[in-house]
Amino acid sequence: MTLLEMKTATITGKGQIAIPKDIREKEGFSEGTKVAILAFEDRIEVRSFAQFNEQLFPALASEKALAKEWLSTEDEEAWKNL
Repeated sequence: MTLLEMKTATITGKGQIAIPKDIREKEGFSEGTKVAILAFEDRIEVRSFAQFNEQLFPALASEKALAKEWLSTEDEEAWKNL
């Protein structure tokens, strides 16, 4: 994979980063775009779900179904400082 450009970002206290506007536009990321964070030994990739083939969708879709069970006010309070 060829590196096209490199930008920098700062990680916030909550672990958030902002993707630079020109990269968001190039990749088609807009507000509300669902992305996958892929962690490899030597890099992290952010990809739109649109880049995945249909075989992966059941695993990815389960996140929404499981969130109903996992995401509660109590869970948010218990995990907020992590």
